[in-house]
Amino acid sequence: MSTTTTATETALALDATTPGRTVVRAGDVDIATYVHDGDFPANESRKPYLHPLRTLDGAVVTAYRPHDHRWHKGLQMTASHVSGQNFWGGGTYVHGEGYVPKDNVGQMRHDGFDTARSSGGTVELVERLTWISSGGQEWAREVRSHRFGSVDPARGTWTLDFDTEITCTRGEPLELGSPTTHGRPSAGYTGYFWRGPRGWTGGTITTPDREGEDAMGTLSAWLAYSSPHDEVDGGGTLLVLAGSASTTSNPEVPLTWFVRHAPFPAIAPSFAFHDEVVLADGESLRLRHRVVVGDRIWGREEIEEVAAANALDATP
Repeated sequence: MSTTTTATETALALDATTPGRTVVRAGDVDIATYVHDGDFPANESRKPYLHPLRTLDGAVVTAYRPHDHRWHKGLQMTASHVSGQNFWGGGTYVHGEGYVPKDNVGQMRHDGFDTARSSGGTVELVERLTWISSGGQEWAREVRSHRFGSVDPARGTWTLDFDTEITCTRGEPLELGSPTTHGRPSAGYTGYFWRGPRGWTGGTITTPDREGEDAMGTLSAWLAYSSPHDEVDGGGTLLVLAGSASTTSNPEVPLTWFVRHAPFPAIAPSFAFHDEVVLADGESLRLRHRVVVGDRIWGREEIEEVAAANALDATP
């Protein structure tokens, strides 16, 4: 598809004719492709992902299998440390040893869609998944929702809402952590993870109380990442609203930003940055996030306007 076409309609269309993937279209631009069944090495952790994501003018704002981390695939739900299992991909961080390749990489299996529909200005996907350990055991069941909508050609934006509930079915507790909870500073990556295109390296990070600074390990309601594109003229902005995280027993799990602009662009509102989340058997973790994709570089004033217009309630 040409990266110079422009979405001219606010209605969204759903195309699920290709096995294993579902495409969301705004006008004549495929703004999102959700791949829920793929064939790639098991050590990359087989799980669904969104790639490519595009702005309304067609520019790609995600990366797929970059040479530095082959398991980074667009925008995807991840979990790096789960009771000794790795649902992220690649090596597992071991304090004092660094990242160690282990036979512990699990998968998130797509079991089916309960809902896959387009209705005027929105597309909704409600999906059932099973988290399966490297040994083949079921450890969790998940109900995941993606809602695409709020297409605004005048401002050049569209919005993605992500809502998921992950329930421990292991028969014993699930300990959800990160490299930081296992001893590596400033490496709290786990959760809904975006890997940006290589051309966005060195982009501008903006939060409510800072601009142009590293926001790693901070807490805020939203975070924006802006950069010029490679290949095509102009640039874009990705605004991520942290939303909320809760468990059956704890209604307020803190969401802390894992974010980098070098050596590569990445964002995740981490639910286990500093502290593990432990789910008893039958207990659930619920996450709610919103992503706004903009087709140009925004200044602080516009970022704040878009963030205010897209604010999420404190509770799911």
